[in-house]
Amino acid sequence: MLVDDALNRFGKSLVKESRKNLTKDGKRASNKLYKSLEYDVDVHKNSFSFTFSMEDYGDFVDKGVRGAGGVRKTTSKFKSRNNKGKLWKIKGKGSKYKFGKSGGISPKHFTAWAKLKGLSPFAVAKSVYHQGIDTTEFYSKPFASAFKRLPDELLEAYSLDLDEFLEFSIK
Repeated sequence: MLVDDALNRFGKSLVKESRKNLTKDGKRASNKLYKSLEYDVDVHKNSFSFTFSMEDYGDFVDKGVRGAGGVRKTTSKFKSRNNKGKLWKIKGKGSKYKFGKSGGISPKHFTAWAKLKGLSPFAVAKSVYHQGIDTTEFYSKPFASAFKRLPDELLEAYSLDLDEFLEFSIK
């Protein structure tokens, strides 16, 4: 079937490019997220379903998380003239996700990475809470480029739109 083949090529390309983006530029994504990327295609007589699944936090990694911001109380406890307090650089500004004002992040999520780098998990958690998480678009960019390669007949027959198909396919 033409639809089945086109959607399977789309899914394979999406998984391959998303995995490549997770590991490029020396960034290490969690192995759990990497392995969880998969797709499923189910074609019927007059309809089809395409599902792309990944770990729950994959959307946060893709779209980033806006930091809470704030001011550091001190930049150096040894030089009093350097204690002016500096604004945190906020990452993920365009993201629909954000950290709450009253909350914070549990340091347990950063323990292994912080120990590997010789840092305090509490300091790392506080920094991530204030700064946020950068947008990676490891999934969004490959989705848009693979969507452009879908046959025009398929797009017209099912009247598919990029944004609607993206929302429809994420599980």
